[in-house]
Amino acid sequence: MDTRPRIAVVTGAGSGIGRACALALLQEGWTVWLLGRRADALHATAAAASPAAATRAHPFVADVSDPADVQRAFDAVHATHGRLDLLFNNAGVFTPAALPDEVTLDDWQRAVATNLDGAFYCLRAAFALMRAQTPRGGRIINNGSISAHTPRPGSIAYTATKHAITGLTKAAALDGRAFDIAVGQIDIGNVASDMTAAMAAGVPQADGSIRPEARMDMDAVVQTFMTMVRLPLQANVLFLTVMATQMPFVGRG
Repeated sequence: MDTRPRIAVVTGAGSGIGRACALALLQEGWTVWLLGRRADALHATAAAASPAAATRAHPFVADVSDPADVQRAFDAVHATHGRLDLLFNNAGVFTPAALPDEVTLDDWQRAVATNLDGAFYCLRAAFALMRAQTPRGGRIINNGSISAHTPRPGSIAYTATKHAITGLTKAAALDGRAFDIAVGQIDIGNVASDMTAAMAAGVPQADGSIRPEARMDMDAVVQTFMTMVRLPLQANVLFLTVMATQMPFVGRG
């Protein structure tokens, strides 16, 4: 039995899905590097773990949109442990809803810088470690979205970046085969969190109406994520959608 510590990096680990999945990894014995822009939020994630698990949490302040920050983080992981077994490429931002000609260039660039550039920088750094380490290989899970398949009204920046994540996943999964690097994507729809609170009140639909949408508990996302994590590297979930059963995704538009 392999008794080496299992090392993971979770980006956007200070809140929401990132925090919940990082805590699940810690609970299952992983050593987890918590990446994010706010030290207080990262330390709050670590503090939410059990005392024994919290000793395996490593808060690390880094902005994924800054390639130097990303490299500094992954260099620290390598220097401390000599390997990396899992990257959860989770960090992302929403931008205000707007028609294409009303999207500000600042909002467009912010979405691309975090959701796409940041995901690539982290994937690139993780791939380099996993390819070179002994034994080689590891798992990379990209956080896509329902919007990686079908847009919401007024979401061109977010949707474009999430469609790009699908391409990132496919290309990296193909290139990773030769190095035992399994790359997959989890597409999440309507998990209950502060970021989706407006859905319960009512959000724009493709037919122009405003309607509330069903949401699911965070635990459903965590269980699904951990199912992907627990697979042996000889198996990979390339794409997986977990969504609130009654949300208007199938047939949207």
